[in-house]
Amino acid sequence: MATPLNADQLLRALRSKGLRVVEHRSWRTHNRNDKGPWGPAHGVMLHHTVTTGTASSVELCYNGHASLPGPLCHGVIDKAGTIHLVGNGRANHAGSGDGDVLRAIIDERELPPDNQADTDGNRHFYGFECINLGNGKDPWPAAQIDAMVKAAAAICEAHGWSERSVLAHAEWQPGKIDPLGPGYPGHDDMRALVGFQLGRPAEPTPPEEDEMALTDDDIRRLATRDGIWKAPQDAADWDPNPNNPGHYWALGTHIYGTTSKVRAIEKRVASMDRKLDALATTGLTQAQIKAVATEVSRLVVPAVLDALAGRLQS
Repeated sequence: MATPLNADQLLRALRSKGLRVVEHRSWRTHNRNDKGPWGPAHGVMLHHTVTTGTASSVELCYNGHASLPGPLCHGVIDKAGTIHLVGNGRANHAGSGDGDVLRAIIDERELPPDNQADTDGNRHFYGFECINLGNGKDPWPAAQIDAMVKAAAAICEAHGWSERSVLAHAEWQPGKIDPLGPGYPGHDDMRALVGFQLGRPAEPTPPEEDEMALTDDDIRRLATRDGIWKAPQDAADWDPNPNNPGHYWALGTHIYGTTSKVRAIEKRVASMDRKLDALATTGLTQAQIKAVATEVSRLVVPAVLDALAGRLQS
């Protein structure tokens, strides 16, 4: 069980990631704690606002509206990547969602489908509303995605959580679709980006004889080079042509997400190798067992690599 961060702790965590943070009005005491409990905290939820304009979006999330009083989140992330803090405590952002999803978040395991709305999410999740029309056409600038990743990572780090404690509104509440749109990497890849931001170690260590193996630091440098980590700043600049340099920033996201999956495959292979060693006591020799495993690898690994290559080219 995690005690929610107080205002100073939240501010310090966000700024520790180099984020630009604006304290909006009386955000430190602005909450819905009189309507229900706040905590224990279990995760970070990402939303889109279905609005345009920073000032008006921040005011909306601070004040709320006639049918839903504010704050509507803890922070608003604008297109430039600035975080505007609008609430501290219980906020009207998550609504009722799937208790099975909450249990998966607590256990930090893969999320099940959100099939029901039986659990109060406002009690358990920090929420960030990210300015985007949510129409599937409004693009997500790289600076905004970067701020979303770092904000989620900052809170996870403060609580000792992994990237498995980050989720989208669409993964919590049936019928919700946010976040989405061109430039948004997808929910799994957002978690992968948070994992890299948290500096989770890669396992196992690449073989010493592979002198060309890329380290995670190499991948970060490649994915954040000028001209790659770049996105159009508004819908008018969006061009569906994949040769448009404005699309190249997405390559960084694919590298992050794909590498995370490769690392997971490597870890599973190492585990299988240990199990093969154990099987040597069953009557088959270790050499016989590994010969079978080698043949399986010869048939399976190329298919896995082809799938990964196709993902990078998409």
